[in-house]
Amino acid sequence: MTKLNELFDNYGARHRRMRVGRGIGSGKGKTAGRGQKGAKARSGVSVNGFEGGQMPLHMRLPKRGFNNPFGKDYAEVNLGLIQKFIEAGKLDISGVVDHAALKAAGLARGGKDGVRLLAKGEFSSKVSFKVAGVSKGARAAVEAAGGSVDVPAPKAAAE
Repeated sequence: MTKLNELFDNYGARHRRMRVGRGIGSGKGKTAGRGQKGAKARSGVSVNGFEGGQMPLHMRLPKRGFNNPFGKDYAEVNLGLIQKFIEAGKLDISGVVDHAALKAAGLARGGKDGVRLLAKGEFSSKVSFKVAGVSKGARAAVEAAGGSVDVPAPKAAAE
């Protein structure tokens, strides 16, 4: 019966790294296993996706979608998750709950334009929020629980 501290790999199961380009006697000197000259023998090879002059697959496929340069990036937080954190004592609701408080609790990830509250889940705590956005259902749920939601007006773009 072998002991756990006596286990080891079978002989030959692990190979040492081949040191290439270290002299003719090593068997991998001179060209270091890269064959002769050409783009592939050089460093910074850029042939990923190159199909020998044929139009590459990524260019044959149609483009799809739209990336809005003016779109806002909100961290979306569900009320049910906020309720769970309140019950677990991970979120302090004595003051105003804003982006910084939600981020500190680990609820809001990312969202460079602020937090947007969504109505998924049950919510029953009296909390006053100060967030960048809120859905109709989320606002109704917070106000039904006796809380309030303050959504400051967005800052005008600097001229």
